[in-house]
Amino acid sequence: MKNRFIIKLILTFLCPLIYTFSSQIKVSFAETIIAQNNNGDQILKNAFNKKISNIQVQGEGIVIKLLKDDLEGGKHQRFIVKLNSGQTLLVAHNIDIAPRINSLKNGDIIIFYGEYEWNSQGGVIHWTHRDPQGKHTHGWLKHKGKIYQ
Repeated sequence: MKNRFIIKLILTFLCPLIYTFSSQIKVSFAETIIAQNNNGDQILKNAFNKKISNIQVQGEGIVIKLLKDDLEGGKHQRFIVKLNSGQTLLVAHNIDIAPRINSLKNGDIIIFYGEYEWNSQGGVIHWTHRDPQGKHTHGWLKHKGKIYQ
């Protein structure tokens, strides 16, 4: 009887706290989510809908547009991929750190592992390379069986 009272007392105080801080907890957990290939689309869709960034995620898409390299600051190879869900992502691949994918063409399949950042067009995948300072999770791109990092 005493144990039931203690449990009810604890739940009475914990439930409101969990509810109050759940959005903050979700964001901090989102920073450490690592998605597998089969549910990367779903994680990216949820991140886009909830405007969440800083998610380390693996996914796959079809290259639908090659863009000019961004040459300001660190150089980035840029292209847009379309996921199976229909969501589009800008991939910004740092070519000062990782090799450029010279053979990349529209219609190619690209597998990625990097950090998702929200934007209104679908989002950006970056950190698709090793971190030379070792402070960030290493990312990569895979094209036609070759890994670029």
